[in-house]
Amino acid sequence: MLFTKQSFDAFAFETLEERMEKIRSEIQPVFQTIGEAAIPLFEESCQDPFYLHIAQHRRRTVYPPAETWAGIGPNKRGYKMDAHFQIGINQEYVFVWLSVIDQPKNQATIAESWLAQKELFDQLPADFTLSPDHTKYDHSPIAKWPTYLERLQKVKKSELQIGKIFPKEMIEDVEMADILAVYQTLLPLYHARLSALKEEQ
Repeated sequence: MLFTKQSFDAFAFETLEERMEKIRSEIQPVFQTIGEAAIPLFEESCQDPFYLHIAQHRRRTVYPPAETWAGIGPNKRGYKMDAHFQIGINQEYVFVWLSVIDQPKNQATIAESWLAQKELFDQLPADFTLSPDHTKYDHSPIAKWPTYLERLQKVKKSELQIGKIFPKEMIEDVEMADILAVYQTLLPLYHARLSALKEEQ
């Protein structure tokens, strides 16, 4: 078992110190376990080393984080400068994403590469979802991808996260294979954006 219903209890603590203590003891070890299982999948598929970056929330001094996450990508220094994989949790659900957030320099190139291979989105499972803002809980059905993808291409401050959420109520049925299956399904999109970047160089 990975996450449990008790994993969500961290978000019931109101102070930064208490919540971070729970995140470090109850959630970050799960991120580490998932990262260790997922990285070989990414490395075999992409033929590049991948690195796990667990959010430490060090900039926070008063308010506790409403969610916590880990990013996985091929850059040892960080993950937000490009599309990357995420695993995370908030008080409502666990999320497994392919993410383009915080305005990476290649954002338009990524969007254009995906718009050029729309069939990759049509092939995604119906229970996948989209999030246009990593700071909010809003998410939409995967069928709405054309609107969000065009926005990612044209609006500099836009974001897009693609993947699957696992609600708190069903989390104890979620196994490692379920999470890895989401990543496996997202890999063709990751490869499409990787090919576009190499052509650009």
